[in-house]
Amino acid sequence: MPSHLSADRSAPQPPERDAVDALINRALLLRGDVDAVRRDTSVIDDDDPRLRWRRALCELAVHQLDDLGEHLGQLRDGVPTPRTADAEPSEDPRRATAVTPPVGSLLSRVGSAEWNLLTDEVDWSGELYQIFGRDPGKGALSLDELPSLLLAEDQPLLTSMVTDCLVDGRPIDGEFRILLPDGGMRTLHMMGEPVLDADGCTASMWAVLRDVSRLRRGQHILGRTQEALRRREQRAQAEHRMAVEFQEAVLPPRHGSVPASGRGTGGLDIAAHYLPSGARDLIGGDWYDALVLPDGRTMLTVGDLTGHGIQATSSMAMMLGALRGMAVAGVDPGALMGHLNQLIECSAQPALGSAVCCRFDPATGTLAWAQAGHPAPLLFRNGVGRPLPAPDGVLLGAASGVTYEQDHAALVPGDLLLLYTEGLTRHSNRGAGPELLLGLAPRLGQARTAQDCVRIVVEELGSAERLDDACVLAARVEA
Repeated sequence: MPSHLSADRSAPQPPERDAVDALINRALLLRGDVDAVRRDTSVIDDDDPRLRWRRALCELAVHQLDDLGEHLGQLRDGVPTPRTADAEPSEDPRRATAVTPPVGSLLSRVGSAEWNLLTDEVDWSGELYQIFGRDPGKGALSLDELPSLLLAEDQPLLTSMVTDCLVDGRPIDGEFRILLPDGGMRTLHMMGEPVLDADGCTASMWAVLRDVSRLRRGQHILGRTQEALRRREQRAQAEHRMAVEFQEAVLPPRHGSVPASGRGTGGLDIAAHYLPSGARDLIGGDWYDALVLPDGRTMLTVGDLTGHGIQATSSMAMMLGALRGMAVAGVDPGALMGHLNQLIECSAQPALGSAVCCRFDPATGTLAWAQAGHPAPLLFRNGVGRPLPAPDGVLLGAASGVTYEQDHAALVPGDLLLLYTEGLTRHSNRGAGPELLLGLAPRLGQARTAQDCVRIVVEELGSAERLDDACVLAARVEA
């Protein structure tokens, strides 16, 4: 193919071979590192858009590094000549190539062309015939014929680029899609510029065309995974906001005294606090509640349903509503647990849950309570704490037809009752169990109000990294 350089331009000198070899080695090392990451992502779950996006990004990076390495190799070795000087001339010079590059390699995806405006001659490299899927025996396409292979919507773009180059002398740089004889489609990137004669007029136009179909497919896959990830994150954020609003609407305030109680109400001073998990996007099904009943007794409860998000908070709201209704109707704590178990069995969203329900009678100082697979309330008296002996009770939703035992405890003025969910003491860096709370007995014994007791618990355990959300409810028996 004639040189695209005009006679008054000097050819650029080739770069130093050692410098190019060094670049190739660096590209190969980087390619190996990226490929290792790609292999690690090949075993991931295809249902996760974030992981699919990572894999698509690795695939795209590997393809680009492959192209970079082959580009540098061609730069080092020089442009291959169509034939050696002593070789017999081909019958058709358009068929003569040095070595047919393997299909799919970089060299088979880059071709060159020159259109001579003075002689109407067209010169295509052998690679360009491969790119267009065209038989070299049919000859190269003229500038007038070339748009016929493009998709209809891309034809104006090519016409505009060629016109700008030939008329205004502007460089060519753009992409278009072609249809192959077998019905396939390829995306080509075309770069070129006009070749001027001695009088400064356009004598011909040369161009390099590169098949970027694989690159664009990788970018398209990456774009789709990014969009899927964006939609998923938006949906997760919306669900998180809904779950938080739902939870706040159902539960009493997370901080401060429970509104239905307070000092002098039902013989108890009550306060509660909700603590989110370390992963703040996980809103669980923990609840707490305190309710003064029509007969003057007070219902205290905490519980935890499995799951997170809207489903967990909606199930929690259903459970808490049922619990309040049965408590107001005078159902005893043991029977109440049995009804909650039946409610979960009949629910359209099966779940497992734990709960504890207490009913305090200020007239007698008696606490009636039952539990369903939940930590027992802690009783603190005179600076010493202990868990109440737990009556029998399995997790809610774990079995059918279960009977929940009910136990009683006598409370005296000054006693502190602490109800909590397991997430309060189950941390990534600390042990589990009531020992953490029982160790606070001396400090809790000096507290003057239920709110002070909650504050002590939160100061001690609230800042630790927790695996799940949690809540704590403190009730002090007043004189």
